[in-house]
Amino acid sequence: MHLTFTESAALRLKPYLSDGTRHLKLLHDTEGCGCVVSGVPALSLIGEPSVDDKLAQGDPFPFYYEPRHEVYYEPKMKIDYDPVQGSFSLKSDSQIYTTHLRLIG
Repeated sequence: MHLTFTESAALRLKPYLSDGTRHLKLLHDTEGCGCVVSGVPALSLIGEPSVDDKLAQGDPFPFYYEPRHEVYYEPKMKIDYDPVQGSFSLKSDSQIYTTHLRLIG
């Protein structure tokens, strides 16, 4: 899995990551969904990865994810940030996963 962060997304995330104490994790959030298939993507700021987390390359930030959720996403995706809306989006060349990607931190 690979994530490319647009310039606006990277600028928005950089202050959270600059001191090296926090890392990004792409979550497949299923809380309140009733079924793992109905999960929604979210970005989380974590201190340490869990034993289930896998490190993936991103541009410009590496990120963690749980390999069991990889099936719900395409191998190459992009995270953008819209300052007017104040929200992140997650998309690929073939679909938009969400235009309201939450940042949990």
